[in-house]
Amino acid sequence: MIKRLLVSAWLAAALLATPAAAERVKDLASVQGVRDNQLVGYGLVVGLDGSGDRTSQTPFTVQSVKSMLASQGITLPSNQNLQLENVAAVMVSADLPPFSKPGQRIDVTVSSVGNAESLRGGTLLMTPLKGADGNVYAMAQGNLLVGGFSAEGNDGSSVTVNIPSSGRVPNGATVERPVPDSFGNGNTVMLNLHTPDFTTAKRLAAKINDTLGHGTAKAMDSVSVRVRAPESRDGRVSFISFLENLQVEPGDAPARVIVNSRTGTVVIGNQVEVRPAAVSHGSLTVTITEDPQVSQPDPLSQGQTAVTPDTQVEVAEENNPMFLFGPGTQLSEIVNAVNRVGAAPSDLVAILQALREAGALRAELVVI
Repeated sequence: MIKRLLVSAWLAAALLATPAAAERVKDLASVQGVRDNQLVGYGLVVGLDGSGDRTSQTPFTVQSVKSMLASQGITLPSNQNLQLENVAAVMVSADLPPFSKPGQRIDVTVSSVGNAESLRGGTLLMTPLKGADGNVYAMAQGNLLVGGFSAEGNDGSSVTVNIPSSGRVPNGATVERPVPDSFGNGNTVMLNLHTPDFTTAKRLAAKINDTLGHGTAKAMDSVSVRVRAPESRDGRVSFISFLENLQVEPGDAPARVIVNSRTGTVVIGNQVEVRPAAVSHGSLTVTITEDPQVSQPDPLSQGQTAVTPDTQVEVAEENNPMFLFGPGTQLSEIVNAVNRVGAAPSDLVAILQALREAGALRAELVVI
């Protein structure tokens, strides 16, 4: 844990202590309206080796199978009770990339809806994928790739690796219709920053104006920059291609400390500073030792063996030194002070929280 703290803090110092380098607009922003669209559909996976839905608990699977068979010209009696252990009802989802055209292929994710134990070895039957407007934009079908598996013994013991009830079908869906877009509408395009920052938005607008002339770009807020653009689609493609390759120096990252409570990783930004403060961090250890004593009776005394409890309680308090932070203490000093006493990431979190409560931490503390 200590090594992880050192590596995380050193990496943050190495990355953030250097001046911000210029980056391409392509890496800083995206064009408004050029985005993925989510698709979803309901379907059936067949061909499972007895690991499908237990139809007694999932009647919608039986209903779906009957509907599917009816569409193929097979009619079953209404009172027919099907036992289908090799079929599973699933939800199919996909992301439709911008400007996708009919005939292109996209990946789909298949997830069990019922109580199927595993989708391994199954085949997804033709499933229409709809958008938020209810229209069908793609059709999915194909063999599943499942990264997880499960096994169970006769005595009830079992083992499960990853999630066997979910899988993917690479290139499993064919696009049937394009999504309407407004890419060629109007005489402007909007660039949206991936990370909101007023300084970066101002510099982006200034860079475009310096390159293409005053009044070409205007920063609307901390996210959006409006840019005048050609009205023809061909001219707009060339124009945005030019904009994407401009070099802009982004604004400095805010002072922030990020703590991952699950892994113990702590990342401290270079702009983090501490006002004058003294912090003492120690822990109290209580040790209880049981040493029972056995008492044996004298021979021929007709006595009984007795056990006498003997409990020893010790209390020890670690003699950790105080942390003394002067005005403007920065990243390297904080890390050195914490590591000199061999503190763990959890200790650092406690110290930073105490500094924040005292109003001495000039940074945002984020715990994830």
